[in-house]
Amino acid sequence: MKSFISLIIPLCAVLLALMIGAIMLLSLGANPISGYVTMFGAAFGSLEGFSETAVKSIPLLLVGVGICIAFRANVINIGGEGQMVMGALLATAVALAFPGLPSLMLIPMVLIAGAVGGAFWGSIAGALKAYFNVSEILSTIMLNIVAVQFMNFLLRGFMIDPAEVARGTGIPQTMRLSENADLPILLEGMRMHLGVVVALLVAVGAYFLLWRTAMGYRLRAVGYNPDASRYAGISVPKNVTSALAFSGAMAGIAGAILVFGSESHRMVTDGGSTGFTGSAGFNGIVVALLAGLHPIWSIPSALLFGGMLVGANALQRAAQVPSALIIALNGLIVVFVVSSEYFKQRFLESGRVDIVDEEDTPAGGSHE
Repeated sequence: MKSFISLIIPLCAVLLALMIGAIMLLSLGANPISGYVTMFGAAFGSLEGFSETAVKSIPLLLVGVGICIAFRANVINIGGEGQMVMGALLATAVALAFPGLPSLMLIPMVLIAGAVGGAFWGSIAGALKAYFNVSEILSTIMLNIVAVQFMNFLLRGFMIDPAEVARGTGIPQTMRLSENADLPILLEGMRMHLGVVVALLVAVGAYFLLWRTAMGYRLRAVGYNPDASRYAGISVPKNVTSALAFSGAMAGIAGAILVFGSESHRMVTDGGSTGFTGSAGFNGIVVALLAGLHPIWSIPSALLFGGMLVGANALQRAAQVPSALIIALNGLIVVFVVSSEYFKQRFLESGRVDIVDEEDTPAGGSHE
């Protein structure tokens, strides 16, 4: 019952945000029904549209799955942006160091490097939280800034494309990375690539990690009651650090996929993280909340938000509304979904439903 409530309340929050967006469209003289039909039709109404939606959903899903893991251990990861950047940087460094390796070796290597880079960056915040009681919210946000500046330093220095130096243009980007590291296209003529499969496998793997392994049991036990876990012999600091490391690894894979699944097949920055990540490090939090902090339900949640990103341009063209309205609509959904957590907790604590649910018990089984 709790799982149903955890899903239905955020979904109602999305619908309420869309209703307010409809009022905004009416105030601008646009038809909200035809506008929304156009938006979701562009995202899901054709194979090409769904392909674009799937590609947009990849980083949202991976970051969202990482958020699910962190939240289950009762730690909050706001550092997805920095972890994506660090994962992308390490993956790029591997591709630059071993350009001649065959695809069967180089593609797994860059994805693993992305996971390692993100996990390392996440584990820093985890260790600070676990051993020095530093707020993970503060540390992950600050580490985002450090990661961005480190990216700017590398892409303007050691990793910059030699052609940019020769021309004197100095655009902060790498050279075109090895074709052997390009993620294969799944559908001819579409942009959907292997990253979609990787993201789905990661989501399923995270589910099995949390509810079908001893490690997942320990992570969730620490999240439920750290004192009882400590009494039972579970290392709370180790599991808090591991939770943020796993969460960072998911974001790091997302960063690697953004590089090697892109059309330019190079890493480039505009001086900030958003130009590279598309704010997926933050939007992934909303994806996880909408999914009820469940890795499997994060899949449709990510598709919904990815579809809105794809369909927003179609809505803007069809309804002839300013781009600021699309930004406002996305912001409304974020605010309403995040706010829905308060109402969900109030509803669950009111006694109307049993707060304990089978998949939410540390053992993932009997309540006895």
